[in-house]
Amino acid sequence: MAVTPEGKIKKLVKAVLAKYNPRYEYWPVPGGYGASSLDCLVCYHGWFIAIETKAPGKKPTPRQELCIDEIKQAHGTVLVIDSEEGCRELERRLEWIKNVADNYQRQAQADRGAGDGPNQGPVP
Repeated sequence: MAVTPEGKIKKLVKAVLAKYNPRYEYWPVPGGYGASSLDCLVCYHGWFIAIETKAPGKKPTPRQELCIDEIKQAHGTVLVIDSEEGCRELERRLEWIKNVADNYQRQAQADRGAGDGPNQGPVP
């Protein structure tokens, strides 16, 4: 079976996400029941990212635009990806988030100091 232009973009997005291995990644399957959503929902180091994949040059539908607006109002990040450049933007953002999280973790460990007590678990 031939892959659609949007399917090719989804494949590229999935490859980028696989490289960063988010703890939560969900690709809802539209079934006509319940609330509408975008193609992919990701939580990566506490950052919420919603992704809508499109065939090159295509734009979100009015219903998708409503979801995009709601997510942005909740301070989530939304990416509409219709090209390899869009996938590179996703990768840049994930790399930035990873660096922020790594720096935070290093700082938290330094602030705790080595051997400060019995509760040396992860930072809440």
